Amino acid sequence: MKPLTVPATLDSLELLGAYVTHAAQRAGLDSKATYRLRLAVDELATNVFTHAYSADAGSLSVQAVIKADKIEIRIEDTGPAFDPRNVKPPDLTLPPEKRPIGGLGVYLVTQSVDSFSYKRIGARNRSILTVRR
Repeated sequence: MKPLTVPATLDSLELLGAYVTHAAQRAGLDSKATYRLRLAVDELATNVFTHAYSADAGSLSVQAVIKADKIEIRIEDTGPAFDPRNVKPPDLTLPPEKRPIGGLGVYLVTQSVDSFSYKRIGARNRSILTVRR
């Protein structure tokens, strides 16, 4: 599918969600898989919007690639290099009141998709979320 580039603001989550939902439907994903994929994209995009850019407005690009056996969602931004896979997973054995606020986003991403990869390409972060069809 044609890529979508949006301003790096929380207001862009609705556009991203619509894009991902449309792509998932085109790929033939059921509603549960579509929801999980959209959740993963929302979490990664929210992290970019809130942590990657300071006062300088940036952007985020997303592209769906539908293949015979899977759908890939490629997310790119020009924020500082950051590999979300290096985020320490939360200790879910602790009761909620003992856990720090936040820190579940990347965990939700990894639990929502079949695979999650990251690489730095030049001045861009690229995350790829994959769901098998």
